[in-house]
Amino acid sequence: MTEQALRLGTRRSRLAMAQSGQVADAVSQVTGRPVELVEITTYGDTSREHLAQIGGTGVFVTALREALLRGEVDFAVHSLKDLPTGQPDELALAAVPVRADVRDVLIARDGLTFAELPDGARIGTGSPRRMAQLNAYARDLGLTIETVPIRGNIDTRIGFVRDGELDGVVLAAAGLQRVGRTHEVTDFLPVDIILPAPGQGALAIECAADNADLVAALAELDDPYTRAAVTAERSLLAALEAGCSAPVGAFADLLADGQTVKELRLRGVVGTTDGSTLVQLSTTGPVPETHDQAMALGRELAAEMLAKGAAGLMGERVH
Repeated sequence: MTEQALRLGTRRSRLAMAQSGQVADAVSQVTGRPVELVEITTYGDTSREHLAQIGGTGVFVTALREALLRGEVDFAVHSLKDLPTGQPDELALAAVPVRADVRDVLIARDGLTFAELPDGARIGTGSPRRMAQLNAYARDLGLTIETVPIRGNIDTRIGFVRDGELDGVVLAAAGLQRVGRTHEVTDFLPVDIILPAPGQGALAIECAADNADLVAALAELDDPYTRAAVTAERSLLAALEAGCSAPVGAFADLLADGQTVKELRLRGVVGTTDGSTLVQLSTTGPVPETHDQAMALGRELAAEMLAKGAAGLMGERVH
């Protein structure tokens, strides 16, 4: 008798299906069991409103978590940057696999890089974090750009450029990699210029906390360095009390001396969406060995950023 298939809950978008398919293969290898994808429609997939208006983070996650709690699926795969920073007790974040490319990228008409954009270029993004940093970057280059709020899947967003409605759009490199469309990128934006969203490029694999066997099996896919990095980033976000409607960027990377990883550097940015004011700080410490150490790194940097005026830049907080 064959082992019963594990049911993996996933959003229906092409990107979600691609990344869930990759996780399904990996889980099959570590458990020896077949994995079937269970497609779940979330409110974030059906709503046409801008993310900031429908509650920011959580809109893609709630339906998947409800299916987990009802026992309709055994585990779920999320883009980590979509996860709210509070973790429910009934669910375990069983694995954070090795992270993909964290960078944001530009897909512009005529193969243009960001520095080659014409003055007044219209650039589409639904993210206040990107708007703030793109506007600041443009100003540094002596350019004026107009950031245009957009939503939709990868095809829809790139379509705005193909149709001539926008000069370019900014997307996450990881998503394009997972659907095999990196060749369309006209400029990779370095993290030194545009800090990504906390957790960008990483996936979260979640299951019921009381399913000890599955928690243990999924943990084989966990990458401790990626987990420490994203934990620090998300701790910074939580401490800034910023939902996804606030322009917060964060990135933790490992500083190595030859082959030895010595330290973790955490960088954070918060700013006004027009890019006129940014608070950017970084801190470096020993590589966190526990969840609490990673959390502390994020909280410390957040406290410094708040002391430097970050709170006043985040606009009205949505409660």
